[in-house]
Amino acid sequence: MTSHDPSATGSEVVVVDQLFDADGLYALRAALAAHASRLGAAPAVLDRLLIVAGELAANAVRHGGGSGRLRLWHTGSELRCQITDQGPGMVEPTAGAQLPGPLATSGRGMWICRQLCADLIIDSGDRGTTVTAILPLR
Repeated sequence: MTSHDPSATGSEVVVVDQLFDADGLYALRAALAAHASRLGAAPAVLDRLLIVAGELAANAVRHGGGSGRLRLWHTGSELRCQITDQGPGMVEPTAGAQLPGPLATSGRGMWICRQLCADLIIDSGDRGTTVTAILPLR
């Protein structure tokens, strides 16, 4: 599905706009792989995108109410992958800023995402969380 992205600046076009739940994570990865390749993402960037999107989508399912929405678009030389959920919000929006200790029960996924992205923008509150991962196309 293609649409204009009202939250993007300029005239970016969303190339993936897909709702998901736990049963739809595989289909989500397939859609991302197909569209990111078409946008010219280098193979290593595609690998990073799939890891990041998978971690963020799994977090939306696990912590954000059981489902979410993924949108993918590009702006010049960047891919933007945005995951939104309707959960209670993040207790710690800086999650993953530092590597969790060996006994930590959560936080590794967000740390991995931060390591693989050029930037990770988090907007979280009691009506849900939106995380936008920014990766260079090349």
